[in-house]
Amino acid sequence: MVIGVPKEIKEGENRVAVTPAGVRVLADDGHRVLVETGAGQHSGIPDEGYEQHGGIIAASADDVFAQAQMIVKVKEPQPVEYGKLRQGQILFTYLHLASSREVTEALLDRGVTAIGYETVERDDRSLPLLTPMSEIAGKMAAQAGAWFLGAQAGGRGILPGGVPGVPPAEIVILGCGTVGSNAAKVAMGMGAHVTTMDINHDRLRYLDDVLHGNAISVYSDPHTIRRAAGYADVLIGAVLVPGARAPILVTEDMVRGMKPGSVIVDVAVDQGGCVETTRPTTHADPVYLEHGVLHYAVANMPAAVPRTSTFALCNATISYVRKIANMGLDDAAGSDRALCRGINVRGGKIEHYAVAEAFSQ
Repeated sequence: MVIGVPKEIKEGENRVAVTPAGVRVLADDGHRVLVETGAGQHSGIPDEGYEQHGGIIAASADDVFAQAQMIVKVKEPQPVEYGKLRQGQILFTYLHLASSREVTEALLDRGVTAIGYETVERDDRSLPLLTPMSEIAGKMAAQAGAWFLGAQAGGRGILPGGVPGVPPAEIVILGCGTVGSNAAKVAMGMGAHVTTMDINHDRLRYLDDVLHGNAISVYSDPHTIRRAAGYADVLIGAVLVPGARAPILVTEDMVRGMKPGSVIVDVAVDQGGCVETTRPTTHADPVYLEHGVLHYAVANMPAAVPRTSTFALCNATISYVRKIANMGLDDAAGSDRALCRGINVRGGKIEHYAVAEAFSQ
């Protein structure tokens, strides 16, 4: 199979989908791997690194898209890439289609088979290709909240850990999955006072155990969310429904009731956001002020640490890329239910139930 790895062009996106080690695995299996020149630059991977491991450097994205049977990316295709896709081509990347009708319709129109990393789901409900980026985003969420809480960034001017005689910041984490648990660990490491919230009692018990009871756990409902938002210095949205649009749990009225200069970090923005006042931002312009509250809603947070993120992502995805390349998609999906669940669109039709539900198809 001819596998293409284009350079990412989404604003602020510094990751690349495949490392030289990943190229070597695929090349040893007899596949041709086309890597657009400069694709690994921001992750510290020169073109020579790919060539030394069996990759073929392509002069442009046009060359990659025109020749490849499978395109392996990090982020969803951008508008200038829609026309490069062709019928029957496989696209394997983060898609987050439930939050973007435009991308969904573009993929349907082009007749591609698109597999979303975030919807590859095992029988135990784990998400092996989303987990490493969620771990990174969770840790970064606590760091971003701490930075923007500082007066230099427009925040309340509070040190997360406080000092003797002065209380620490109140950090509220809505959702106790991979993002939430990693955010809690880092926030607690800073010395903040942490509240974790979820509707899953098992997750609350788990975090209570691993955090040794040092964070407050609260069952999440509209009343408790409103109360927690009222005392939060930083509120981290870490809610996920695989493949579906994130539910709005923090209403605009709740945001109005937050402290002036407090910070919202909505990690769920990839799936539309769990805060009503959230809109996507970029690494170049990461925050905006609404109702006196700073909103940080960068849709590709791990791109800020591309060296870590690229290697973590490829470590997780390469076995699935290899399976598709070696077996063909039909046989690969037939032998692996997690991969089968990852198929979002195919042949002009939506295949994933949560995406179809988001657009009532």
